[in-house]
Amino acid sequence: MAGPHNQNRDIPKAKISLRAFQNSMRLFRYMSAKNRGWFLLGTLFLAISAAASLMFPKLLGELMDGAFVYGNNGISKAPNTESLEKVAVYFVYLFIVQAVFSFGRIAIYVRVTEDMTYGLRTDLFKSVISQSMTFHAQHRVGELLSRFSADIAQIQDAFTTNLAMFLRQILVLIGGVVVLFITSTKLAVLMLATLPAIIIIALVFGRFLRKKSKELQDTTAANNVIVEESLSGILSVKSFTNEQFESDRYGQSAWQLKKDSILRGYWRGAFSSFIIICMFGAIVWLIYQGLGLVQAGEMGVGELFNFMILTAFVGSSIGGMAEQFVQIQKTLGSIERVLELIDTPTELSTTQLQSQNSPNWQGAIALNGVSFSYPSRPEFSVFKNLNLSINPGEVLALVGPSGSGKSTLASLLYQFYQPTNGNITLSDKQVTEFDLAEYRQGFALVPQEVLLFGGSIYDNIRYGKPDATTAEIEAAARSANAADFIEAFPEKYLTKVGDRGMRLSGGQKQRIAIARAILRNPKVLILDEATSALDSDSELEVQKALQNLMQNRTSIVIAHRLSTIRHAHTIALIKHGEIVEQGNHESLLKLEGGQYRRMVEQQIDPSDYFQQPNT
Repeated sequence: MAGPHNQNRDIPKAKISLRAFQNSMRLFRYMSAKNRGWFLLGTLFLAISAAASLMFPKLLGELMDGAFVYGNNGISKAPNTESLEKVAVYFVYLFIVQAVFSFGRIAIYVRVTEDMTYGLRTDLFKSVISQSMTFHAQHRVGELLSRFSADIAQIQDAFTTNLAMFLRQILVLIGGVVVLFITSTKLAVLMLATLPAIIIIALVFGRFLRKKSKELQDTTAANNVIVEESLSGILSVKSFTNEQFESDRYGQSAWQLKKDSILRGYWRGAFSSFIIICMFGAIVWLIYQGLGLVQAGEMGVGELFNFMILTAFVGSSIGGMAEQFVQIQKTLGSIERVLELIDTPTELSTTQLQSQNSPNWQGAIALNGVSFSYPSRPEFSVFKNLNLSINPGEVLALVGPSGSGKSTLASLLYQFYQPTNGNITLSDKQVTEFDLAEYRQGFALVPQEVLLFGGSIYDNIRYGKPDATTAEIEAAARSANAADFIEAFPEKYLTKVGDRGMRLSGGQKQRIAIARAILRNPKVLILDEATSALDSDSELEVQKALQNLMQNRTSIVIAHRLSTIRHAHTIALIKHGEIVEQGNHESLLKLEGGQYRRMVEQQIDPSDYFQQPNT
C-alpha cells in the first residue's frame, strides 16, 4: 500500500510573481463597481486604525511622564493630575476611534469578500459542471471538491483577515520606524542594527517550516482520501465485511499524520523559542542602552517607555508579516487553482463551434466508420471502423460481452466523447453541427445503476423536465408504474429517497428513472441493461413501464436477457469493437451456424456466450 507521502498531488507552488499578481487582480472583477469603492473605503479605515494604534505608545509615555515627575534635584514630585486627566481623555478618544474604524473595516471587508466569492463560486461550479466527460475522468471528485471548500475558504480568509492584517503590519512597521527615529535616532539605529541577522535566520527557518507544513498537508490529504473513498464505497465495504480493513488502513494513515504533526509542532516550538530569545534579548539590550540615555539626560522616562512599546509594536509587526505572508502565498496558490478551472475551456467551446442548427429527428442516426479509443487509454481501441444505422421510431438492440463497447456507443451518441475516426450523423448531418445542448435534450438514458439525488421523489422525477407541473410529474409516475408504491409512502411524492436513493429498492429506483425519462419525452431512448439487476417481479413491473416509454420513439436497448430484445427491429452483436451479426430476430435465426441462433437455441446469456471458448 502506498504511503501517504506517495500520493501524486499536482498542486502548484504558490509564488509571488507577475502572473500571481495578475490572478489576484482578476478577483476584483468579481466585485461590482460599488463594492470596489467600499473596498477602498475599508482600506482607508484600516489605515486610520493602524495610525491610531501608533498613538497608544505615545500616550502611555505621556502618562508615565505625568505620573513620575522629578525636580532638578532628582527628588520625586507629586504627579501632574491635570496632565494625567488630559491623557486619559485622549485614551477614550483613541479607543472610540479604534473601535469604530476597526468595526467598519471588518464589516466592509466581509461584505465585499462575500460578494466576490459568490461570483467566484458560481463561475467555478458553472465551469466544472460544463466540462467534458474526459475532464471528469481525469479529475477526482475529492480534488474538485477541495477547490470549492479549501481553496475558496482560503481566499475568503485572505480577503477578510490575512490581507488586512498584512497591510496593517506594513503600515505599523513603516509608521513605527518613522516615530522611533523621531523619538531617538541613536536608539533607533541600535534597534535596526539587530534586525537583519534575526530576519535572515527567521526566513531560513521559516522556509524549512513551510516545507514541513507542505508534507503535513500531503499527509492530511492522503488521510482524507481514505475517508472519502471508504464512505463513497460504503456498500462495497459492508458487502465484503472490510470495516476492520478500512479501519486499519485509516489507522496507519492517521498514525503517520500524528507523527508528522508532532514533529512539525516541535519545529514550530523551536522557532518560537528562537524568536522569543532574540526579541527579548534585543529589548533588554535596548532598555539598557536607553537607561544610559535617561541618566545622561538625553531623553525622559516617558520617551524611553514610548520607544520600547513602539519597538515591541515594530517587532510584532515583523513577526506578523511573516505569518501573513505565508498565508498570502497559500492564497495565491488557491487563486491560481480556482482560476485555472474557471479558465478551462468548457465542453461547448471545445467540442464544436457554437452552431445554432437544430437537429432533425425525422432521419436516421448513423455511425460511419467509427473508431474510438478513450483518451486515458489511447492504445486500446474500443471500436474499429464501426458502421451502424438506427432508423427513426425503431428499436435497436445491442448484445455482446462486457467491455465490448455497448455503453461506450451510448456515450458517443450523447457526444460525451468524439470518435477518433469516422463520424456520427443525424438525418445525414454530422451531429457536431448541431447545438450541443439542444441535441442532448433529445436523449434520455435509463441506466442499470440508477443514481438518484438525495432529495424527494418529486424532485428526482422533475429532474427530467425542471419546469414540469405537478400534474405532468404524477402522470409520468403513472406511466412508469411507479404511482402505486409512491402513494403508499406516508409523504407520497415528498418522500426523501436518501443518499443515492438508498431508501428505495432496485425496482423502485428504476421506475423513478423511467418516470424521469417519460417526463423528458425524448426523441431517442437509451436503455443500458435497465432490468439486468432486478428480480423477476420487479423486472415485470419495469418491463411494463418500459413498453410505455418506448412507444413511437427511437430506442437503443443494451441488454443481456434475450427476452428483452426479441422484438427489436434490429439486433447487433458486438464483439471486440466490431459488429459480428446484424438483423432482426427472425433473420438472425435463419443464419446457419450463427452465434445469435445458437444463443437462442440454448437460451444462453449473450455475455456468458462470448466468454465461452471455441465459439
